[in-house]
Amino acid sequence: MSMMEKFFSVNYENRGDLFQGLRIWESEKFRKLQGTYPVLFVSFADVKETTFEQARKKICKIIQMIYNKYDFLQKSDVLNENEKKDFWKVCPDMEDYMAVLSLKMLCDYLGRYYGKKVIVLLDEYDTPMQEAYLNGYWEEMAAFIRSMFNSTFKTNPNLERAFMTGITRISKESVFSDLNNLEVVTATFAKYAECFGFTEGEVFISLKEYGLSDQKQEVKDWYDGFIFGGKGDIYNPWSILNFLDKGKAGAYWANSSSNSLAGKLVREGSRNLKESFEVLLQGGTICTEIDEQIVYSMLEQDEQAIFSLLLASGYLKVTGHKAYASDFGEWKEEYELQLTNFEVKAMFRQMIRKWFGGSAYGYNDFIRALLLNDVKAMNTYMNKVAVNTFSCFDTGKNPALRQIEENDYQALLVAKGIPGERIRKYGFAFCGKKVLISAGR
Repeated sequence: MSMMEKFFSVNYENRGDLFQGLRIWESEKFRKLQGTYPVLFVSFADVKETTFEQARKKICKIIQMIYNKYDFLQKSDVLNENEKKDFWKVCPDMEDYMAVLSLKMLCDYLGRYYGKKVIVLLDEYDTPMQEAYLNGYWEEMAAFIRSMFNSTFKTNPNLERAFMTGITRISKESVFSDLNNLEVVTATFAKYAECFGFTEGEVFISLKEYGLSDQKQEVKDWYDGFIFGGKGDIYNPWSILNFLDKGKAGAYWANSSSNSLAGKLVREGSRNLKESFEVLLQGGTICTEIDEQIVYSMLEQDEQAIFSLLLASGYLKVTGHKAYASDFGEWKEEYELQLTNFEVKAMFRQMIRKWFGGSAYGYNDFIRALLLNDVKAMNTYMNKVAVNTFSCFDTGKNPALRQIEENDYQALLVAKGIPGERIRKYGFAFCGKKVLISAGR
């Protein structure tokens, strides 16, 4: 995104030296565009607050910082007195109407100053949405962002072009419900397939320049695997740059963010999802339908939505695809998915170890309580486990201990010669994430 800013922005006029030797500079048509547009570059990458109030304030502060770059407008004849007063109203505590209109207003000011419409670049537009989902303020953030996007990208007569990046396509959530002029490019689209990362040829050339050609296979094992629109052997630039700098492999991209959402979805997912993830961690593949228009409200109920998000986020790659008519005549598309590369696998393995690493001492306490028939201590441990790891679903209303007797679970132990008086029977009853353990005879 910063490269695009430097190509188009009037602040980098006559800086063609930045692009000499690149393919774009070979075209006279494109050379004439360099440094000719006013550009607003906005990034929401740092908006990771735990409350809506703080997140909203952070967004407003980011916009204020952008305004500060253009404070020369205050001294020009472009703004009238009312507009100059409005200019200073842009601050972290500005009212909603000002926040919603702020970027549109700045486009108007710059459009008049330069006599040309404005290009708006918005990086990681969906980071506030992910944090809102994780921290329980989705509705407020969606309403705020929707109004701002409508003002900036739809009803803005001074907008030349807009380009935004994010990992989720969330039009069904109504964030983009008012925008009808979007061209969306996702991981399964062939358009710009080679533009989302380094190609293998580019990576190997870089390794040669750094004297690291003997580590080609290690780099390929760790970082190859991204697929865009059927184009394979795409590498994550962040990971490659870190490898070139440090000269050794590591989970660089995976450690560049908290991965909170991915971790939450896997940790709290259903048994079926966890079993699917076990297959993935063992190097296998899973088949599922995907929907690239992520519906956040469905993430806790729909595995398809979870795998769609993991695909969009780069944790999974498409290794196969088939389309067919179901028995009911419905057209279906299934995708074969696999973990992207060893870096991603290492990240998830480390994540899972941390979930259980701190539980070893507590688990030993549980075993001790089990041997002592201390049901109270067993209940305490299991309730802690349930709160941190279980998702909720209805399993019926039958007494838990009855199942032990009806299915004769002790028969296998008796057959092995274990005396009946040494066999203990415990029923685990769940109400949501609350656990009750009771002892049978």
